[in-house]
Amino acid sequence: MTTSAGTTWAVLRVLRDRNAGLYLAGVVVSGFGTSALWLASGVWVKELTGSDGLAALCLLAMWAPTLVGPLLGTLADRVRRKPLLIGANLLLAALLLTLFTVDSPSRLWLLYTVLFVYGAAGVVHDAAESALVAAAVDRALLGDFNGLRMTATEGMKLVAPLAGAGLFAAYGGPAVALLDAVTFVLATGVYALLRVREEKPEPPTSGWWERTAEGARFLWAHPRLRRLVLAGGTTMLCAGIGGALLYAVIDGLGHSPAYAGVLYAVQGAGSVAVGLVSGPALRRLGERRFATYGIALTAVAVATRAVPSDPVALACSAASGVGLPCVLIAALTAVQRETPDALLGRTAATANTLLFTPNVLGLAVGAALVELADYRLVLIALGAVLVVPAASLLQNPASAERTASRSPSDANPA
Repeated sequence: MTTSAGTTWAVLRVLRDRNAGLYLAGVVVSGFGTSALWLASGVWVKELTGSDGLAALCLLAMWAPTLVGPLLGTLADRVRRKPLLIGANLLLAALLLTLFTVDSPSRLWLLYTVLFVYGAAGVVHDAAESALVAAAVDRALLGDFNGLRMTATEGMKLVAPLAGAGLFAAYGGPAVALLDAVTFVLATGVYALLRVREEKPEPPTSGWWERTAEGARFLWAHPRLRRLVLAGGTTMLCAGIGGALLYAVIDGLGHSPAYAGVLYAVQGAGSVAVGLVSGPALRRLGERRFATYGIALTAVAVATRAVPSDPVALACSAASGVGLPCVLIAALTAVQRETPDALLGRTAATANTLLFTPNVLGLAVGAALVELADYRLVLIALGAVLVVPAASLLQNPASAERTASRSPSDANPA
């Protein structure tokens, strides 16, 4: 009862904070459109070409800009963040309307181009939002806010793809693009209502590449942030490999591929749940232990998925949904709390790149492994590997400080 009451009170505190409530409203609105387009774009390409490979390129186009996340994130430290968010939303709303002309395979280049710009704008948007949230929301509420943001994002992933698929089936791809454009316009209105005072950034005294590197250098030199982000990236790499084995797991259960929808829904429900309790959990445990427990739970869930049982598979999906977001929420909250405002855009973008790019690489590695080895052995091995990032977070912080105080070549031989 006490935990439940604490969670409820924390949620109410966030929602009563004007800026936090507006941010969450913007996340829900724009997240709905993004999730709908994410599914519909692949279906759109598949319908026009019949090619699975070309359909998969939609996801690649949206994810590719994360590889240069630190470079794009530098923009979030060069201008005021609120106007940047508004401008990015309006740009995407306008670009999405050009997709009304995509009616044949010869026009797919436009769809891929829009998706690539969509991904790049998303990187800038996330960096600017992380920085602006740290300034606009009470720092004591950052953990609660990031948890609720996860809940809102995952909640949209549960309902928006189905809505996007239905809209596509009824009216085609342009209708889904229009829906997404409208959500960006609505989110722009929400962001315009934010009350935040921003000082104009100081003129740059160095080149773009050097400014980009400043965020990465700060992250690497900060022992706690470095360990959280590297542990998160390793966890996401293993999660990506495990995700690529999903259909092999479903075959082992004797179900059709459509069963993936059930497992995804259960995992999403777990992520929604952990987002609601992450704020109180972070205050009680701290970022390091919260992330450690989440990684440990993920390790058990990944390894146990090798058991060919429906109840076990469902339990593992729920456990993954609960465990995996913990390190992401912990890392982002720590970055927001401990990074100077002038560096926050670049540092947040660098952290996002290190956290999420490994997931894409893991999907590629997993796609190869599933053809070469027994998926059950791979899952058990992944569970064992996940013990490493969990153990790294349990290292004595004083020991980590001593490591950071050594020469750069000792800390990073590369």
